[in-house]
Parts: sequence; structure tokens; C-alpha cells
Amino acid sequence: MATVPRHDRVAVITDIHGNLPALRAALARIDELAIADIYCGGDLVGYGPYPNEVCALIRERRIPTIYGNYDYAIGRDLDDCGCAYITPHDRDLGQQSVVWTLEHTKQASKDFMAGLPFDLRFQVGDHRIHLVHGSPRKVNEYLFEDKPASLYERLAAKEDADVLVFGHTHKPWVADIAGVRFVNCGSVGKPKDGDPRGAFAILTAADDGVDVAIERVEYDAAAVAEQVRAAGLPGEFADKLVTAR
Repeated sequence: MATVPRHDRVAVITDIHGNLPALRAALARIDELAIADIYCGGDLVGYGPYPNEVCALIRERRIPTIYGNYDYAIGRDLDDCGCAYITPHDRDLGQQSVVWTLEHTKQASKDFMAGLPFDLRFQVGDHRIHLVHGSPRKVNEYLFEDKPASLYERLAAKEDADVLVFGHTHKPWVADIAGVRFVNCGSVGKPKDGDPRGAFAILTAADDGVDVAIERVEYDAAAVAEQVRAAGLPGEFADKLVTAR
């Protein structure tokens, strides 16, 4: 059986979505905080103009990474990212992103994403951590904070870790339910909670469990929005970087 890595403190980043400046800002803040160990919850690409640069930086930093629904699709040249869209307009915009990302992602980046695992396990202190993208059941399941408690009780009953860490919704939250600490890290590169700053989670070993903090980091979202437009991606993607909606 493989040894499970053990740490005193880790940072978990996720949902970068081709936003290289936001990723650089998050990594700079993690370095400033002297956190040596970083994990990534996937969705390296999609919506943003720097898919190859993001993949290259994650590889350069040797950050253990799982695939998100976007990475799974682009890494396999699929034209469906597994995203949920409310309106036909949203679906059309999403499809434009998939087409652009497939066209502009190099094969080396696709191969990297295709080789990523579904989940990762590690320890913070004596406590077991399970990292997934959407949920332990599906890579594209949305675990929003306001979903019924019964959902999280069912997930907790099947979870063998003390802390379940995930992303995908781009909205950070932390809650203890049925003996499991649920941690949504938010999004580094495409927040949707009204705060345009990048978000990531810090997990620290404590005497009574794992302390969790959601860190926010400033970057020039307006400048990246202009880069999104210049790349030929839909202007609404640029607007949402600034409004974080």
C-alpha cells in the first residue's frame, strides 16, 4: 500500500480556469506564508486565456493535482465539459469556451491533464484528507452550501476521511456535518461569490482536528479581463472576472 503523505500545513488551490495571473498571485501568497505543500483540485483550463501556461506552471511547481471536469474533457478532446447551464445562452457561451480551449491547448497540456487522477488522499497532522473536484461521487457534482443537510449526511456516511476538500462551485464554504469537515476552497481564477479576489484554502493541523482558513488574494482582474477579450473569448467571461458572478 502506498504511503499517504503527511503534512502540518497545506494550501489547496482549485478552479484556476486558464487565469495565469491569478495563479501566480495565489502561489506568491502561499510562498509568502511559508507553506511548502500545495495540492490542486483541478479545472486548470476553460474560460481563461492561458491554458498552456497554467498547466506548465503546475507541472513546474510539481503540485499534486487531480482532474476537474474541464481537464477531463479537454485532455481527451471531448466537446462537452460536463458543466451545468441554466439557460440556452449560458450553454452557448460555455460551448464557445470549450471550442476555444480545445483549439488553443497544446497536446502536451492535454496529455498532462489526461494523466491526472480523480482524487488524492493525504494527512494533515493525524487527520485524513480526501481531495476531489466536485464530489466523491462525480467530478461535476455541485456541492453548494445551501443544499439539504441530508445530502451531506449521506456523503459523510460513506466518507472514510476526516476532511473532504473540493471546489467546482467557485463559492467557498466550510461546515462540519455528521463528523466530517466539508471544505469548499472557492476558485483561484474565476470566483463566483461576488469577491473578485482569488480564493484558496489553508489546512493546518490542530490538537482537536484541522483548522481551515479561506485565503483571498488580490490580482489585476481588470487586466486579465482585457486579455480574455483580446484572446477572442466571449466578453461576458471578461465581465464576470471583475464582478465575480
